[in-house]
Amino acid sequence: VVALLAGCANEPTTPAPEPRRPADIRAQLLQALPPTLADRQGWATDIVATFQVLQLDASPSNLCAVLGVVEQESTYRVDPPVANLSKIAWEEIERRAERVGVPMLLVRGALLLESPTGERYSDRLDKVKTERELNDLFEDFIGMVPLGRRLLAGHNPVRTGGPMQVSIAFAEAFAKAKPYPYPMGDSVRREVFTRRGGLYFGIAHLLDYPAPYDRVIYRFADFNAGRWASRNAAFQNAVTRASGIPLALDGDLILHDAEDGRIGSTETAVRALARQLDLNEREIRRSLEQGDGPAFERTDLYRKVFEIAERQEGRALPRAVMPRIRLESPKITRKLTTEWFANRVSERHQRCLAKLR
Repeated sequence: VVALLAGCANEPTTPAPEPRRPADIRAQLLQALPPTLADRQGWATDIVATFQVLQLDASPSNLCAVLGVVEQESTYRVDPPVANLSKIAWEEIERRAERVGVPMLLVRGALLLESPTGERYSDRLDKVKTERELNDLFEDFIGMVPLGRRLLAGHNPVRTGGPMQVSIAFAEAFAKAKPYPYPMGDSVRREVFTRRGGLYFGIAHLLDYPAPYDRVIYRFADFNAGRWASRNAAFQNAVTRASGIPLALDGDLILHDAEDGRIGSTETAVRALARQLDLNEREIRRSLEQGDGPAFERTDLYRKVFEIAERQEGRALPRAVMPRIRLESPKITRKLTTEWFANRVSERHQRCLAKLR
């Protein structure tokens, strides 16, 4: 046995693969990018730079994952137009005015003021076509008009932007965790609407986190529903199997910002298993609060719920499940879901890989 172990110890280890050269990554991107795309070199350079800065694996699958999301979200437009955006924006202003108790007559009067561009805010609002234009308008209105600050400060209705339509809230949080590699403009919010910034934060949201998935489609679902949503939906499925209590597989494990002490349906169902889990309510809550990070799957709660569910089912249960979420947004006019989004991106991902083969 000692001799055998010694022999194993002396066996040569497999060397780690050499990092890919930026020039090789760029060449592969140029092979996959649409041939009619303007400034293909610039797109490839911005993507390569992000992979290098974040030290991500520039595998063909990961590169095609990025291109699949870009194509689905914007068809390679840095600031894609949104249908009926002016109407959507006016309706949002009316909702905000009603919420804060400001008569629309006063709001319309304020919008007749001249903006920093020399145009009236209302005229700009009537012809707005893209989220970047709308964001700039709202930022000017908030910064220059006292009523604008009351109406919109801290609540800019534009929540996504750029070629990957990444969440601005995510970008702002990510920029605090990791230094932004480019000279910062006025704000992270404005950087999202640039090609380099939109790609940087979008790629980070898609790839720069450890996910226990054996299929990339679950990353596409997470991009739409939130990081680890597919893992959390699988946990909810296991809770349903173990407790018999049906749950919406939406990936939300706790009620956030519940001021009255209410708890969500997932936490309620898990508490029903407390005796079998040998965990108290505080321990359950502490584990569920880790659902927005990688540590959740290392908790006793996660492990024990799957043990109980799999024992009852007599089979292994999946560790990733497609979140069942209906997409709600003023921009969406059809009945769409996270599963629809993930499947659409997956189709584009496969077509991109076929090009590289």
